[in-house]
Amino acid sequence: MTGTTTPPSARRRVFADLTPLRTSADYRRLWAGGTISWMGQAMTALAISLQVYEITGSNFAVGLVGLFSLVPLVAFGLYGGAIADTVDRRKLGLHSSVGLAVLSVVLAAAALLDYHRVWLLYAVVALQAVCGALNGPARSAMIPRLLPPEQLPAANALNSVSMTSGITAGPVLGGLIVGWWGYQAAYLIDAVTFAAALYAMWRLPSMLPEGRQGRASVLDGLRFLGTRPNIRMTFFSDLAAMVLAQPRALFPAVAVLWYGGDARTVGLLVAAPAVGALLGGLFSGWQGRIRRHGLAILLSVASWGLAVAVFGLTRNLWVGLFFLALAGASDTVSMVFRTTMLQAATPDGMRGRLQGVFIVVVAGGPRLGDFLAGTAADLTSPAVAITGGGLACVLVVGLLAARWRAFARYDARTPQA
Repeated sequence: MTGTTTPPSARRRVFADLTPLRTSADYRRLWAGGTISWMGQAMTALAISLQVYEITGSNFAVGLVGLFSLVPLVAFGLYGGAIADTVDRRKLGLHSSVGLAVLSVVLAAAALLDYHRVWLLYAVVALQAVCGALNGPARSAMIPRLLPPEQLPAANALNSVSMTSGITAGPVLGGLIVGWWGYQAAYLIDAVTFAAALYAMWRLPSMLPEGRQGRASVLDGLRFLGTRPNIRMTFFSDLAAMVLAQPRALFPAVAVLWYGGDARTVGLLVAAPAVGALLGGLFSGWQGRIRRHGLAILLSVASWGLAVAVFGLTRNLWVGLFFLALAGASDTVSMVFRTTMLQAATPDGMRGRLQGVFIVVVAGGPRLGDFLAGTAADLTSPAVAITGGGLACVLVVGLLAARWRAFARYDARTPQA
């Protein structure tokens, strides 16, 4: 064996591989800043929902918050990716982060001045989504420029820990802070947390896309995707999971009908996949040894579908929570390898646009899944909708694997889109 043989410590690694944090100061700052800002944004999202309900007393009005966020995110996701393939990604990430910080300051100022208007909250949510649609592709496209290819799975696992811990702890802190000091405190803390993200972006080197030639076209990105079956399969497999086997819209009904619970039971059901996702990221050390990324994606998406299907058959709360956590862990594994494949097999000058498509799929798929699950449950029952959706996910993934067999043979050592 040569000196490049994987050391025993790496072979035995169970916990998340911290190598990207140790070897790249730029990535380390970006990761730390992102973790803090994720928590602040989740805190603000909860505070906005609470404030809208306090002003209106309407659940429908609170539901509109999601719509005002989703539409700009989907609409601008593709264009944000095209912009990220045209300009300095560092500057785009910096300016969009400044925009997010300013919007949090606007929310805090309005709360301090007792200006409680729903239209303002909706407008800010929409603008936050626009800034997020610009920031996300730029940020994701930077990672392969900061790290060698063999460290991308570890980096993406660490990113999943960052995001999941932020969106899990953020609402808890947000609820406490709003209860103690009011909405303005939550918004001000969110604005301050952006300092870490801004500092991380400011310290980065210039990130001009390689091989850029003037304006980047969204259509060119879609045409590129149309000729790259392996990248397309990452999107198809994720849509199979998020559209066909998405049970969260049925959690309120399930909590009452299956478990005789209340809002606290719903909270446990919502938290279980997030806890599983966090554990999937923390215990991700083995993922760096996997080379067959396509096969790993297929197996993890099928595991998601099977876990959801079994959850639909359970009537014991703790067993149900276990399978939801298992589904969340499977989703994290899928996300790590899908993101790594997208980064490694896509030319740098096209990464922003493909990340834009990724954002649209990730944002739109679960919402479509909520609609499908709710409709199926009304026509049949929650059990049929959940279990049938999980099995449909497994079936569709099997059909996709049979149709594009080369995907299962994808080797990370020779990435091919």
